[in-house]
Amino acid sequence: MSDTSDTTDKPVHFATLASLQDRVGEHLATSSWMLIDQARIDLFAQATGDHQWIHVDPVRAASGPFGTTIAHGFLTLSLLPQLAEKAIHVDDVKMGINYGLNRVRFMAPVPSGSRLRGQIRLKAFEPIEGGAQVTMEVSIEREGTAKPVCVAETVSRRFI
Repeated sequence: MSDTSDTTDKPVHFATLASLQDRVGEHLATSSWMLIDQARIDLFAQATGDHQWIHVDPVRAASGPFGTTIAHGFLTLSLLPQLAEKAIHVDDVKMGINYGLNRVRFMAPVPSGSRLRGQIRLKAFEPIEGGAQVTMEVSIEREGTAKPVCVAETVSRRFI
């Protein structure tokens, strides 16, 4: 079962982007918990046009397979930048851009009212002009459950 203690909202600090290079393969940080409530789910549905009842109709969802509404898988995925920002800060990075994803798996539902956090592990570090391409595996956990709800391998470019 996941640790349900709150982590601080203070990210782990690294002085330089280059200092990450020796940390490949290591767990870097754990984000603080984030509430996924029905209001957030409804806003995501409005933004994307995905109004499937399992996400936005609490009455119908109560008799559905999960007993309540669940977050969209892509809502869970969209939390990656915020979870990473809550967990890690590199002092000399001036800008980061999303370069893509190598692998994503949605392993369990996220019922409305759940709290999620990210466990971040550095998978690869490749120097590029002006910075580095960084690949991280983020395992998104739901409070009170052992199985992650999502595991994603993100690729970003960080510039100093």
